[in-house]
Amino acid sequence: MQPIKKILVIRLSSIGDIVLTTPLLRSLQTAWPEVRIDYCTKAPFVSLLVENPRLSGIYTLEAPPSGHYDLVVDLQNNFRSNAIVRSLHKQRLVHYRKVNWKKWLLVHYKINLYGTYRSVADRYRDAVKEFGISGDTLGCELYPSSSERAFASTYFDKGQKTLALCFGAKHFTKRYPPRNFAELLTLLLSETPLQVLLLGGKEDAPQASEIMNALPDALRPMVINLAGSCSLMQTAAILERSDAVLCNDTGLMHIASAFGKKMFLLFGSSSASFGFLPCHASYDLFQVEGLGCRPCSHIGRDRCPKGHFRCMNDLSQSVIARKILDYLKKSG
Repeated sequence: MQPIKKILVIRLSSIGDIVLTTPLLRSLQTAWPEVRIDYCTKAPFVSLLVENPRLSGIYTLEAPPSGHYDLVVDLQNNFRSNAIVRSLHKQRLVHYRKVNWKKWLLVHYKINLYGTYRSVADRYRDAVKEFGISGDTLGCELYPSSSERAFASTYFDKGQKTLALCFGAKHFTKRYPPRNFAELLTLLLSETPLQVLLLGGKEDAPQASEIMNALPDALRPMVINLAGSCSLMQTAAILERSDAVLCNDTGLMHIASAFGKKMFLLFGSSSASFGFLPCHASYDLFQVEGLGCRPCSHIGRDRCPKGHFRCMNDLSQSVIARKILDYLKKSG
């Protein structure tokens, strides 16, 4: 086999999945220090990769890669990525095996054949195991720019602890209800001086407003609503500076993990077995054990199919608040 000098990695979406590919990029560069690594993703996610020093070129569906590659690593493995692969001259091609049948069995029949937990980041590395690529325990990587870090710094000049709250998620069944978040924040802020930053995209702004409106008037000045007012990597830079992160199962959870943040995770319809817990980062996981309808989907739903939404509503605000308070006190 000819030497590996040029590699293309393909992962088109979404935030968390792309962040979880970064350990593989590190492993590829470690195995072949002189290799050129290119990456193809969807345009909205380019910012996650543009400052990554391990990458030489970034391509999109609108401006796809071309020419020859010694190795193509297709981590998307769908019709769009297959079309890109077919357009290239390549020496070797490997795919990520999604094992969707295991997801289907767990969702529909609650039969769990995943075995011992393995992060999706490790499963991505399996795609190149034939090359003897070894892993590490360094976790994910993200690289905010100096301007993005300067933007974030303006929210950290008060000399107090900061809790980042990533309250959104694409699907309803992955979102802790806004009023529940407000009750949780009320417990926290009534006991300790704390700055809370609400983080999310423009699509999350309505839930942020619900949280703010449900807070007692006296506590609102301690909470800053940044939903929809920061770019993705400005949000990443804020997470990098925060003391702890409270979040749903969402892409921002994986961004926070890239900075080694202590996380407090709220899992509703999600299942850890799917492999999307934070990669080599510290977390406390809150979920309703023994609920027979979990998981109801491997990606989330727009409504609770049972109507009760117990997977989120039964999570105790007081238990979560106590865990966060204990951590903040111990961390000095």
